[in-house]
Amino acid sequence: MNGNQILEQYRVALIERPLSHVWRGHGTAIMFEFGALTPKLRSDGTPANNPDGELSLMIEWTWRIEHEHRILSGSSSKDAVIETSLKRLLGKRVLDVTTFGRLPELQMVLSDDLCVVSFATEAGDPEWALMDHRAGGLPTLISMNGTVCAEP
Repeated sequence: MNGNQILEQYRVALIERPLSHVWRGHGTAIMFEFGALTPKLRSDGTPANNPDGELSLMIEWTWRIEHEHRILSGSSSKDAVIETSLKRLLGKRVLDVTTFGRLPELQMVLSDDLCVVSFATEAGDPEWALMDHRAGGLPTLISMNGTVCAEP
């Protein structure tokens, strides 16, 4: 199965699924968790801070959140502005997930005319990943060498 076929399977799995949890990772990374949440445990058995959704989207750096005809926040916005924007996304339903551009960037359209977009500005590949935490789930999907592909 090629990357575009896997992306279509993610798209179908995500459509109408609510955004259950969103959190900031290291640096400007953001994580979106969809569907039922499962607590994560550290190797010592203690709970980690953020649960996994059934499906996840990670954008490593350079991203923005759009509403109607304006940018609400981006990876270089002030922390308070980012936090407000991320909270606004909670509970919204996924309407579409697509890639765009010569080097595949990711666009996630949510209900209430909200949109999350990756757009790399550093050398290398766009840094996003779609992950499936369900039993027997889809392979992790990334952008690499100008194509959408399963993570090697």
